[in-house]
Amino acid sequence: MKASFKTGLSFGLTSGVITTLGLMVGLHSGTHSRTVVVGGILTIAIADAMSDALGIHVSEESTNRGPTRQIWEATLATFVAKFVIAMTFVVPVMIRSLDQAIVISVIWGLLLLAALSFFVARAQAIPPWMVIGEHLLIALCVVVITHAVGDWVQGLVEAG
Repeated sequence: MKASFKTGLSFGLTSGVITTLGLMVGLHSGTHSRTVVVGGILTIAIADAMSDALGIHVSEESTNRGPTRQIWEATLATFVAKFVIAMTFVVPVMIRSLDQAIVISVIWGLLLLAALSFFVARAQAIPPWMVIGEHLLIALCVVVITHAVGDWVQGLVEAG
């Protein structure tokens, strides 16, 4: 696979999982509203995918390493990967209860990260368990922290 596509896909998948899970868990714990959670996912899929794609684009331009075509390949791959990954999280929210959908989404996101981490580790010839463990730990920290923030915000709203 071309390096530009690999950059975009790996960044888009990772960002798609982490930001979508964080937003979903935080919105769920703060609102318990399916509508709000779906709206958040759609926002991530569109606005954050475009933002990340532009971030990769500018980052690649600033390094002055490759032709313009490679920069645009990385940009497009980032957008598509982030958009598609984020949109996969809508499915459980639409077909299950919101509580079940959040659990399913966390498991789905962790599986995606574990699979990507496995391939990254193999490409670098390092033990997969180290890379997988590191990436899953970060994802779980995001889930725990955003859940706590959602609870905190809900408490502020109820108190005010």
